[in-house]
Amino acid sequence: MTSAVDALRANRTGLWTPALEALPGPAAQDAAAEIESLGYGSLWYGEAYGRESFSAAQAYLAATSRLVVGTGIANIYARGAMAANGAIRLIESLAPRRFVVGLGVSHQRPLERDRKVTYRPPLQAMSEYLDDLDSAPYFGADAVRPPIVLAALGPKMLELARDRTAGAHPYLVTPEHTASARQTLGPYPLLVVEQAAVLGQDRTEGLRRAHDHLDIYTGLPNYRNSWLRQGFTEDDFVRGGSEKLADALVVQGDEAAVVARVREHLDAGADHVLLQVLGSDLGQVPMDEWRALSPAVAGV
Repeated sequence: MTSAVDALRANRTGLWTPALEALPGPAAQDAAAEIESLGYGSLWYGEAYGRESFSAAQAYLAATSRLVVGTGIANIYARGAMAANGAIRLIESLAPRRFVVGLGVSHQRPLERDRKVTYRPPLQAMSEYLDDLDSAPYFGADAVRPPIVLAALGPKMLELARDRTAGAHPYLVTPEHTASARQTLGPYPLLVVEQAAVLGQDRTEGLRRAHDHLDIYTGLPNYRNSWLRQGFTEDDFVRGGSEKLADALVVQGDEAAVVARVREHLDAGADHVLLQVLGSDLGQVPMDEWRALSPAVAGV
């Protein structure tokens, strides 16, 4: 029987977007239904200051019939492992083989400031959370737990993803990182990577959107450390990123340029590539661009 992992490997492109947060719940469900109708294989989103991750997953799954929904990521500090275990089992029962749980440790400054929690060493925190998930008591009738992947950037977290979960979901990475991640993971674990894109804009507008997108991330140490491992330098971490960083992380151009970057990730070992299409501002739902891209990426 086909699993969510099999489905992601069969339809190798999906969407990653924060933009559905800008829509009321029913309109966001309508958008998810259209994303499915366009032929994308999956829909992923983050968890920060908007919707609770598992509630959002259930809403999008309820509005669709084939689309795989993934949390990219569900913050392990947002809920205890026992609550998470109960939630994800219920979602899997309601939408079998269409849900992937992406887990991540987020970032120290916003967590301690806004969630009022103590940030712990990432590898230790994630390992203990996985232990707690495995040992959580559960007396419901929902026997199956969906596949879990980790927001893994560095080698140690990639090794944990390989050894303890179905795979990894790197974010803000180059095809070269994808190749390195595949080498660490080995041939079998799932590798789902995010790739930002600006479609059909001139160079000035494309760079503006790329820098706006990178603005918050250039202030977060976890990403800066990841980029240092990928060969960038502190000079690239000006707010919004250098032009070099923007070009490396955000593909700009027409449909062919976006498809070419997707193929770079696939050739480097990714199983599934998530396009984060950047609209004119971070709150815009780029439905027109999603519509334009869907024929180009179908069957990649």
